[in-house]
Formats: sequence, C-alpha cells, structure tokens
Amino acid sequence: MSHQNSGGSNFAAMTNAWTAMTRTLLQSATAANRAAVSAMLPASEDTNCADSDSVPASIPSIDHSSLDWQFDRTVDDPDQISVGDTVTFEKVLSDEDVRAFAHVSGDTNRLHLDEGFAADTRFGERIVHGTLVSGLISAALARLPGLTIYLSQDLEFSGPVGIGDRVSARVEIVEDLGNDQYRLETVIRNEDDDATVINGEAVVLIDDLPE
Repeated sequence: MSHQNSGGSNFAAMTNAWTAMTRTLLQSATAANRAAVSAMLPASEDTNCADSDSVPASIPSIDHSSLDWQFDRTVDDPDQISVGDTVTFEKVLSDEDVRAFAHVSGDTNRLHLDEGFAADTRFGERIVHGTLVSGLISAALARLPGLTIYLSQDLEFSGPVGIGDRVSARVEIVEDLGNDQYRLETVIRNEDDDATVINGEAVVLIDDLPE
C-alpha cells in the first residue's frame, strides 16, 4: 500500500514538472512569434499595445507602429492613387528580429545565427535572412491607403544586410492595371552601406477598407 502511494506521489510530481516546463516553452514560443511579426508588421490588438515603444498609427488598417520605424507616402486617399505614388518604410533589423524570424520560420541556417560559422563564409559575419529583409516591402505596401492585398512579387538580391543595419523599403506605383490592381517597383536599400540590396516588382490589389 505504501509502495502504491509513493508511486502516485512520484507520478504527480512528474506531471507537475512536465506541465511547468510545457508552460514555459509555450510562453517562450509566443514571445518569439510576437517579436518576429513585429519585425515586419505592427503589433495586433492581442499584443501589449501599451508598451512605451509603440504609438497609435495614422493609418486605419494598422493598429500600432514602433517609435523606431519610419515611413513616408505621397498619397493618403485610396481614390487618388496613381502612377508615381510612393511609400517608403524604414527600420533597423536587429539581432532579436533575426533570431525570432529563425524560430518562427524554421530557417536556422548558421549563417544567420552563428558568429563563428559566419566568420568563415564569404560575408565574414552573420547576415539577416533574405526573406526577412524582403518582408519590409510588405510593410511598405501595408501603408498604401486602402486595404492592400499582395498578388505577386519578383525579387533579385544583390547584397547582404548585416545584423543591426538600418534598411529602407520603397515601393512606387508604375502601372495601373485596372480593377483596383497596380504594378509596383520595389526597392530595398541598406542605408548604413548606402547600397541597394533588393530590386523587384510587385502586383497588388487595393480594396476599400471595411466599414
């Protein structure tokens, strides 16, 4: 009888330990997911929007923006969008952004995460994931007036981005395709190196915002 009680106590202790460990892992994964999303998009309402590094955004389709982010656009009314209009979005791509993106995407290439490994590559240092860098195009497109929906994107990578570099994404409408669809030139520059690192074209659909 005493042996059964001891076994039950051991089982309960193991269960409690497993529960605590699982809760910690889930909390860590959630924090990483939020960090990765914030690298490209503003925080949603279920994140901590009261943080001191967030401010209310001036665009109805975007809840909040980081104080470190910068953006500029030439048109505010979706009915006035025309060829030549531009949006530029700029931010620093930090080590936290890179590690969170690796966790969420599963791209754990050592070139992005391991200093010693990266030092022996052609780059001589860790660099930001190309997909994370190109994600700034999506952030710029999100700041067009209206509700922007990505339809396609072509990209050509011409240079790396180092950890901690400030990067800008500029999108320019180059053709009105009709039916609220537009073709855009998309360019990403490493502002610290004063160099273009990605060129491409995108096609988007711009819907009216829901009531």
